[in-house]
Amino acid sequence: MAELKLLNMTPPEAPKAYTAVIPARGGSKRIPGKNIKDFCGKPMIAWSIETAQRSGLFGSIIVSTDNEAIAKVAREWGAEVPFVRPVALADEHTGLRDVMTHAIQAMGELGRSPEILCCLLATAPLVRPEDLRQGLEKLEARGGHFSYSVARFTSPIQRALRIREDGLLEMMWPEHRLTRSQDLEEAYHDAGQFYWGRSASFLDRSKWIPSPMSVPVVLPAERVQDIDTEEDWVRAEWLFRVMMREGDEP
Repeated sequence: MAELKLLNMTPPEAPKAYTAVIPARGGSKRIPGKNIKDFCGKPMIAWSIETAQRSGLFGSIIVSTDNEAIAKVAREWGAEVPFVRPVALADEHTGLRDVMTHAIQAMGELGRSPEILCCLLATAPLVRPEDLRQGLEKLEARGGHFSYSVARFTSPIQRALRIREDGLLEMMWPEHRLTRSQDLEEAYHDAGQFYWGRSASFLDRSKWIPSPMSVPVVLPAERVQDIDTEEDWVRAEWLFRVMMREGDEP
């Protein structure tokens, strides 16, 4: 585990409600500076911060970052940056579990020990306050390890195709070649927006996502978009603008 690097500050009062942690590293390569790049008029991370604020759930909204420019923007939009993420935990190979482990341990060094917290991604402009509230309600009601956003695959995954080395197509599961779509089981994927969990679950590798004790928060497919490439970014802005135009603000 990398050594914690804490800023000189007086430990704050215990949070009055739940804690949100927004991971946001500074070294994105495919979309340089994506966590603070302008997205429909605001820095990308600002949308996640504002959604957390509007949910009314969080006494603390903490951004975990290694980057001072991101830290500055996060503070300007009302989030806290009470510790610096080590460079060793800020490369493209670092998993979310290690980032959350560091954040929980760093909070502990500051006298904060939230039992339940929400990992809210910085690139989730389509998430809504009610989605976060639903996630918390489901976690508490079911007593699981996690609750997190998922979406239904829009096409049956059993009909998935692959391109062979000779350039021709073949089915990945040819046994379903003649199976009717309505007879195939629906499948879901991680929507990549938020993860509610107990601190103990975030810290326990054996319980890590996808834990069998996870509760789904099913989101409509039109409100789910990974943002890893420039093409993803354009599509996400298009979806966002359509929602805003129709009065369906995230």
